[in-house]
Amino acid sequence: MQFAGSHILSVHQFERADVERIFSVADDMLPYAQRSRVTKVLDGAILGSMFFEPSTRTRVSFGSAFNMLGGEVRETTGFENSAIAKGESLYDTARVLSGYSDVIVMRHPTPGSVSEFAAASRVPVINGGDGSNEHPSQALLDLYTIKSELAARGRGIDQLRIAMVGDLRHGRTVHSLCKLLCLFNDLQVVLVSPEELSMPAEIVEELRTQGHAVLESDVLEESIAHVDIVYSTRIQEERFASQEEADLYRGRFRLNQSVYTSHCEPNTVIMHPLPRDSRDNARELDDDLNDNPNLAIFRQTDNGVLVRMALFVLILDVADQVDQHARDVNWYTQRRF
Repeated sequence: MQFAGSHILSVHQFERADVERIFSVADDMLPYAQRSRVTKVLDGAILGSMFFEPSTRTRVSFGSAFNMLGGEVRETTGFENSAIAKGESLYDTARVLSGYSDVIVMRHPTPGSVSEFAAASRVPVINGGDGSNEHPSQALLDLYTIKSELAARGRGIDQLRIAMVGDLRHGRTVHSLCKLLCLFNDLQVVLVSPEELSMPAEIVEELRTQGHAVLESDVLEESIAHVDIVYSTRIQEERFASQEEADLYRGRFRLNQSVYTSHCEPNTVIMHPLPRDSRDNARELDDDLNDNPNLAIFRQTDNGVLVRMALFVLILDVADQVDQHARDVNWYTQRRF
């Protein structure tokens, strides 16, 4: 794809070469994310950060990524703090705010809303999550993490064995990740969920059409026995009609150190898009996994900054200028990835 000036709305935009280009640029961002170097390549540029659903990691990491490139961030959080609460349309909001920004990141609870907004925007728009539909930057950082974790074991993404566990019906992270995995070869994908929360049929069909082996199961232990990655997700309670309905499924597939030791291969990587639900009736990833070296959830969050920096420099067409505007840091730093 042509990155310069493009919206990033869906993983369907990418060919394999595009993903590899993003990952190559993300690798180059490591000194800046680690704070051993500082760049001002986006000095004077403004990111419009518009989050109409709760967010911690995505919102802050996008903002941090832009700041680390020398740009400034203007935030809108929640409908109540925007003119949308007064009845303004997405079209009008896009026309106005794109006049104040050089690039916009948007999260919205309605599927398709970010695409609608982007159609009226005068600057590039990145989808930070639109309801239960897609979350392309999360899928990219997840795949970047998979690549990095497997590379340490001398493996590539082709022939990956992965189990996705939890609320696969509502989880936009797994929807986008599955679509992105279709760019690779000879995968084994195990989808572990209650039947009511199973992966949408069209995504399962897309995986199978691309030649991947897909197994659907509602039993955790046997499903994680022979995989490289266990990708766990929380129950998306905000997508249910009531708290009581969500509680029917909460805590159904709990992974702790005992289950891991008994059923997983020794080097199985544990991933989760976060937040993980640490309430006693949930705990899809128990705290006793925190010292497990194969728990990659915080490496995932670090990788999110790298990938989002890469998207910004590609969209704003400055990937070849980052080092020209760089210097060493002049404060004490002990940042480690």
